[in-house]
Amino acid sequence: MMESIAVCPGSFDPITYGHLDIIKRGAKVFDQVYVCVLNNSSKQPLFSVEERCELIREVTKDLPNVFVESYKGLLIDYAREKQAKSILRGLRAVSDFEYEMQITSMNRVLDDQIETFFMMTNNQYSFLSSSIVKEVAKYKGNIAELVPEAVEKALKSKFNK
Repeated sequence: MMESIAVCPGSFDPITYGHLDIIKRGAKVFDQVYVCVLNNSSKQPLFSVEERCELIREVTKDLPNVFVESYKGLLIDYAREKQAKSILRGLRAVSDFEYEMQITSMNRVLDDQIETFFMMTNNQYSFLSSSIVKEVAKYKGNIAELVPEAVEKALKSKFNK
């Protein structure tokens, strides 16, 4: 039997409990989940790709079937390299859907053998985004319930410079 492999892509700048919720649930559904840190050229990242990968590795270290890598290129090419037949994406709200639909449609044009699976984020994280977390952290607000401890420390370190 062939293993089910999914790629869970994102910029993860930084990873939040919302992202982690999708990764953990995906790890129960798929044999292997590759968390792929992509550099979004339209965003100005706070953390380097290496820092983001390290933080994700730290907070997923208890998930033996989750692997963390970065990639500079098309997600579809990365998925092919990993022999993944699935792309796993989290949806927070209807507002995410339009953007995700465009990306999914483009990916289907590039390779119709790779399917995208959408997982609804747990309701308690439906408002959560990396941007919101960075904004609250910047002004020294409490983010303990939004991100894992390692991420909270990394954010405090970035903003206390």
